[in-house]
Amino acid sequence: MAFPQTRLRRLRKTDIIRSMVRETVVSIDDLIMPLFVCPGTNVRNPIKSMPGNAQLSVDLLVEECKKLVALGIKSVLLFGIPESKDETGLIACAHDGIVQQAVRAIKSEIDDILIVVDVCNCEYTTHGHCGTVINGDVDNDLTLETLAKQSISLAEAGADIIAPSDMMDGRIGKIREALDKNGFHNTPIMAYSAKYASGFYGPFREAAESAPKFGNRSTYQMDPANSNEALREIEQDLIEGADLVMVKPALSYLDVIRRVKDTFNIPIVAYNVSGEFAMVKAAASNGWIDEERVIKEILTSIKRAGADIIITYHAPQMAEILKKEQQLKGI
Repeated sequence: MAFPQTRLRRLRKTDIIRSMVRETVVSIDDLIMPLFVCPGTNVRNPIKSMPGNAQLSVDLLVEECKKLVALGIKSVLLFGIPESKDETGLIACAHDGIVQQAVRAIKSEIDDILIVVDVCNCEYTTHGHCGTVINGDVDNDLTLETLAKQSISLAEAGADIIAPSDMMDGRIGKIREALDKNGFHNTPIMAYSAKYASGFYGPFREAAESAPKFGNRSTYQMDPANSNEALREIEQDLIEGADLVMVKPALSYLDVIRRVKDTFNIPIVAYNVSGEFAMVKAAASNGWIDEERVIKEILTSIKRAGADIIITYHAPQMAEILKKEQQLKGI
């Protein structure tokens, strides 16, 4: 029916009515917090481009995880900054690698936490690329061998989910095969399936000390102009054994998240990346936006687009926002 019989504002009249008809709600259970672990003891290296975040030594990382769990955030994604690097990233496969140490330490002190581990080589190679470089480009098949070894080492350390972010062809199948052969049949793979060659990764490269020393990553990460290709990547990863698939970044790729949701009946992860986080922080520090309101709006838009899980540096602040909302409702 037309106006005046139909007045859509009727269902916006009060907070209670708006809550009753709200279509999308972000829960604290939807959130994963990324963390950066580095060598040493009592080390906290603030990340200038990501206010509130820091590289943490294992002891401080454990304390940070305890704080997150106390806030209700029970899932973390770990990235490692090693003491030294090599040409192939094999250092990431060591039994006593920096992330392996972190996983064991967290698991020894915190029971109710889920640890996702990034599997890639860019933090561990001297050249900053995501695999073994031959003749100026990453060799796909040689890199698969390293990724498989890294995955086994992290699973042995106690990682709950393996998350390959390298974008090599065939890596999900290779990792799945390696995990299964080594008794890790029940360890899920969270595939960075549609990872774009994005300009939004700048702050992360400072945080992880992983900027490429030459060229860029466009020969293996996806062209930002493509969405059909994302569906092909995701389909291939599912065929190879991925349990969850990811779209990264999130905000400029909400349409891709929606297409993936409409095409595949699978859990979808979206990574609200460092550059997206940094823009909010920069605008808020200048008083240009209401930070809490914008954080909630951004995360709601990502979930509304179809994401089931959101990796975000806003996780602790969003937990506080949700806590305040519950207190106001008397929950």
